[in-house]
Amino acid sequence: MTLQPKITSDWERLQSKLKERFEEEMDFDAILFLIGLQELGKPFKKYKKDEKLEVMHVAICTLLEPFGFYEYEGRDADGWPHWKLMENIPFLDAKQQNKLIIDAIIDYFKREEFI
Repeated sequence: MTLQPKITSDWERLQSKLKERFEEEMDFDAILFLIGLQELGKPFKKYKKDEKLEVMHVAICTLLEPFGFYEYEGRDADGWPHWKLMENIPFLDAKQQNKLIIDAIIDYFKREEFI
């Protein structure tokens, strides 16, 4: 009897690589925050709760830009990136939203050649 190799999804591979890199499991929000920090280009510092939400918003805009929902406009005087909403995101239930963002996260890390 031969054992079939386990087929690992891109999401599982990404989570595994992030755990290896940061030495802890990263949940969905932590990955969004990481992408936001990367795109913000500012060294890690202590962020207040509202600033963390802004960092995660940077991630969401970055992730949804390739789908045509946002267009990058540039950075403000403080270095924060800004996007213009190009198309309203259609109504998606929670499962569909989750899939869209996970697919976008996987695409992002593939573009960065991390996975």
